[in-house]
Amino acid sequence: MWPVCKKEFRQFFSSLTGYIAIAVFLLLNGLFLFVFPDTNLLDFGYATLDKFFELAPWILLLLIPAITMRSLSEEFRTGTFEILQTRPLSRWQIIMGKYLGALGVVLIALVPTFIYVISIQQLSSEGGIDSGGITGSYIGLFLLSAVFVAIGICCSSFTNNAVVAFITAAFLCFILYSGFNAISRLPALEAGADYYIEMLGIDFHYRSISRGVMDSRDVIYFISVIIFFLVFTSRNLLKR
Repeated sequence: MWPVCKKEFRQFFSSLTGYIAIAVFLLLNGLFLFVFPDTNLLDFGYATLDKFFELAPWILLLLIPAITMRSLSEEFRTGTFEILQTRPLSRWQIIMGKYLGALGVVLIALVPTFIYVISIQQLSSEGGIDSGGITGSYIGLFLLSAVFVAIGICCSSFTNNAVVAFITAAFLCFILYSGFNAISRLPALEAGADYYIEMLGIDFHYRSISRGVMDSRDVIYFISVIIFFLVFTSRNLLKR
């Protein structure tokens, strides 16, 4: 499993594409948080990173499919998946190696964002920032990223075209993140079903954890979605 994981790392950082993707993620966050007027934290007047945790999922919604789109589709296209199967690796070891490798790349992209926490802490005039809320928000962002990676790996297992895998993964991430929330707002569902439909979406549980309160139901939800897509990936590889 670990050789597959290390291969994912090398493959992503073997060209400028990987570095550019992470640089664009950090640049976009920096522009939104410190330059653009509507989301500028310096003009907001409060020592909070709420804007960052609102914007980050939308940027990750495009970044993570770009990271995972070649995970399995490239193996199918070049014919190296058959070679990979001859190795002493089980199907689940291949999947977990791909998954952990992609998740590690995402973590590398998230680590530099801690500089935002330090910056806001230093700029705050008194009282500092809400460390509990920040911790919960980062845990929620990690779990959200883990779900997006599982979706990306699953979509990459359906095709040998990386672009198709990217578009499909981005669409599914969008639907799971905000689609259920949008459906729950329909007037026909205001009788009580709207709450349960909203609970099916990632955004509901991400916002819950971001408040700084770790609810086991939210953690179980994220783990369940990850397992679902990884099992689906395994079944798809079994057909091949």
